[in-house]
Amino acid sequence: MLCPNCGKEIADGSAFCTQCGTPVAPQGAPQGAPQGAPQPVYYVDPTDHTAEFSAKDVSDNKVIAMLPYLLGTVGVLLALIAAKESPFIGFHVRQALKFTVTEVLLGIITVLLCWTIIVPIAAGVCFIILFVCRIICFVNICSGKSKEAPILKSFGFLK
Repeated sequence: MLCPNCGKEIADGSAFCTQCGTPVAPQGAPQGAPQGAPQPVYYVDPTDHTAEFSAKDVSDNKVIAMLPYLLGTVGVLLALIAAKESPFIGFHVRQALKFTVTEVLLGIITVLLCWTIIVPIAAGVCFIILFVCRIICFVNICSGKSKEAPILKSFGFLK
């Protein structure tokens, strides 16, 4: 059987693709179900990577994973030093680096175009939006989730 999303070969009768997590329609109706009965629909959030990390890794490194969102670049460095072998921390360091790179680029654009009125105002709004996104990521860590940062998930760098 092939995954309809990524094309990876998966075992017959699998409910989900092991590569991308896409739900796979079962072959035929379940036993005892009438033909043509509606199949359950499962939604898998492609930006939620929580299942990729062990529960032990998440619980052991949850506090350290908060540092990149709270302290920015300093937090990234502290997290890398404290738990460089943790995939959970690595994921959140990459997400926090997206914030840092985006904020630096936004700052450069603002400085270059500071003589206009609209660019500094728009940049201020963008910085507030980025701050709210950091808070959302922080709350996700508190609940043990590993979701990609809102808005920044569509940026292709640092995957």
